[in-house]
Amino acid sequence: MADPRPPLFEEPVDSDVDLHVPGQRAELSTHPATVLAVIAVGGAIGACARYGAALLWPTATDAFPWTTFGVNAVGCAVIGVFMVLITDVWTAHPLVRPFFGTGVLGGFTTFSTYASDVRGLVDHGHPRPALGYLALTAAVALAAVWAGANATRRVVAATTGREVR
Repeated sequence: MADPRPPLFEEPVDSDVDLHVPGQRAELSTHPATVLAVIAVGGAIGACARYGAALLWPTATDAFPWTTFGVNAVGCAVIGVFMVLITDVWTAHPLVRPFFGTGVLGGFTTFSTYASDVRGLVDHGHPRPALGYLALTAAVALAAVWAGANATRRVVAATTGREVR
């Protein structure tokens, strides 16, 4: 019996793409190797930007990791702005989202370093700041996405007179 699933190159790139919506079917035209390549290039750019931030604002090993905290907050706010723009305002090329959203912002934000920083604070005898950092980063990241998305919707509505969802 033949496999009823379509070949890999016919599946959507993003899990939240609804192939029943004609405008989202463009996802089918992008080969997975191309998507992977643009994510890798974007990730390298984002990681270099994060590294630059760490060079500009270094944090001592046993100190509160303000740079990582700030990078994650800024990156989350930008993803809120970006997602509203490319899903509700513009019709973006199918590679824009993987390049910028997954690649650049995925490379820029660093939740693995966040986890490592929590452990480092605990290992250096700072369990309370570690717990605070653990909770505060998650709360600020979610609030930043929400604030970025809401602010963008308001700006779009004010400048175009068109409400976005």
